[in-house]
Amino acid sequence: MNDNAGAGGPDDDAILAAENEAMDEAVGDPRGSDPGANAVNVLAEQVAALENERDQLKNHMLRALAETENVRKRAIRQIEEARLYAVEKFARDLLNVSDNLARAVESAPPERRGILTDAVRTALEGVELTQKELVSVLSRHGVTAIDAAPGSAFDPALHQAVTQIPSDHPAGAVAQLFQSGWRIGDRTLRAAMVAVSAGGGMKQ
Repeated sequence: MNDNAGAGGPDDDAILAAENEAMDEAVGDPRGSDPGANAVNVLAEQVAALENERDQLKNHMLRALAETENVRKRAIRQIEEARLYAVEKFARDLLNVSDNLARAVESAPPERRGILTDAVRTALEGVELTQKELVSVLSRHGVTAIDAAPGSAFDPALHQAVTQIPSDHPAGAVAQLFQSGWRIGDRTLRAAMVAVSAGGGMKQ
């Protein structure tokens, strides 16, 4: 009689071990996972985290650069405005001088200058040159005359209507200029005093 019968002999143990090994290979043994694969997964997660941090830093940097550029442009604009409008009060004070010089020139139109003496004509020419030079100096500092020629469109931001008269110009247009207007940059320094056309042609 075989003493190993019913006790599980060496052959049975070998068969059981082989079956367990086959089962492990079929379903995968968690105790036998590849350590190299785990390391790759950890590195991939670290790379993803670093890339995300890099993108966030890049966005912060771009926003900071944009804000810096906006501040620079704003500062330049403020400096330019300060330089331009610094002469506003002084320029306004000079407008009366320009008006007086212009009136002196207009008091002797070219067709009447032939009857003037040489001394008066020379003095008048000097006044005219002075008035032109003053306008040129004002222009160099950003102070320019407002267009208020008869027939031009009336603009309440630039023109001050003091009366309305019949004229050959379209109704609502500038019909006559009484006092020149001036602007500095985008600001109206003094509105031009004008008469507005009522249309209908000039009364005879």
